[in-house]
Amino acid sequence: MRGLLACAMFAAMTSAAMTSAATAQVSDDAVRIGVLTDLSSWGRDNSGPGSVEAAKMAVEEFGPTVLGKPIEIISADHQMKTDVGVQIARGWFDNGKVDAVVDIPNSGIAIAIHNMVRERNKIALLSGPGASSLTDELCSPNTVHFTYDTYALSKVTASAVIKEGGKSWYFITADYAFGQQLEKDATRFINEMGGKVLGGVKHPTNTADFSSFALQAQSSKSDVVAFANAGQDTDNAIKQSGEFGLVQGGQKLVGLLMFDTDVHAIGLKAAQGTYMTTASYWNMDEATRAWSKKFYERTKVMPTMIQTGVYGSVLHYLKGIKAAGTDDPAKVMAKMRELPIEDVFVHGGKLREDGRVIRDMYLAKVKTPEQSKEPWDYLEIVKTVKGEDAFRPVSESKCPLLKK
Repeated sequence: MRGLLACAMFAAMTSAAMTSAATAQVSDDAVRIGVLTDLSSWGRDNSGPGSVEAAKMAVEEFGPTVLGKPIEIISADHQMKTDVGVQIARGWFDNGKVDAVVDIPNSGIAIAIHNMVRERNKIALLSGPGASSLTDELCSPNTVHFTYDTYALSKVTASAVIKEGGKSWYFITADYAFGQQLEKDATRFINEMGGKVLGGVKHPTNTADFSSFALQAQSSKSDVVAFANAGQDTDNAIKQSGEFGLVQGGQKLVGLLMFDTDVHAIGLKAAQGTYMTTASYWNMDEATRAWSKKFYERTKVMPTMIQTGVYGSVLHYLKGIKAAGTDDPAKVMAKMRELPIEDVFVHGGKLREDGRVIRDMYLAKVKTPEQSKEPWDYLEIVKTVKGEDAFRPVSESKCPLLKK
């Protein structure tokens, strides 16, 4: 009996020691996630406070702890300014004991922090930025590009519009990394499909008056006027183009990056018939409707794909920590690549070595006022495009991580 008791005590002590060792693998006794977003500028409605709430909803779904340690969500406003964003991230990493930074709308800011994350051995979970270079020539083993990128947006949307007869294009482009990359990617697919770019104009972000740009687009006589911008810039550009009669004159308006919130701001009357590509939509099925209604109760708007991407990326990160038994970035990233991505909005997703999440994308068309049956019933899902067909294939990639 003494021998059996001793064995039992030894087993219990060993189990306790193993459990203690596992929980001790969480640095600083907590997992801290920083939501770096736009709380005050032109991207606020598409990310902003909604991204913060989405991150909190992911933690609530996962549970308040991981490996026995608390999960903390903090947030800050980068104001769409690179220097501000970099300063916040540096403070978080160096003094705030933040393990992962989330969202980062604005590709210029995201690229700067994506480089910092690699240097400091942290993790970036990007939902807000779109520049496809983040997982191409700039790829990093520490970054997850979770939601969308300029390659997928351009390919899916341009292909559909050209098939409908939109052969000649004119661009109204935001003059920063995201807008430039979006125009570049779209131009490639337009040319490959036999279309032609007649010209374009670039504008500073947070522009209020688009009248001169709309008139230049109108005078181009292009079949399509494409807006390679985001947030309030897209809203203002499409509204003012409508006021100048571009649609009545026979031109198609295409939002290369649009969200439900943009349609809400523009209104169905002005936005109807516009093609857009999205990674998620609140009204897809019972599960998306249930999650989105909870989100609406907290924010009073339906979620954009950026916000659902914040939710999904945080949830997958926490699953990665649990599976790895540690918050060590290399081990967590390895588990995140190994585990399938499953949440309310993503099924069978996969994190590729270059950081690109391969997930289905959806071609959507804005409904007419008559077609809309309830508040926020704005989109008709025209086509589901498999992730392998939407995102950059490995054969085209410049990422050295895919060459191993």
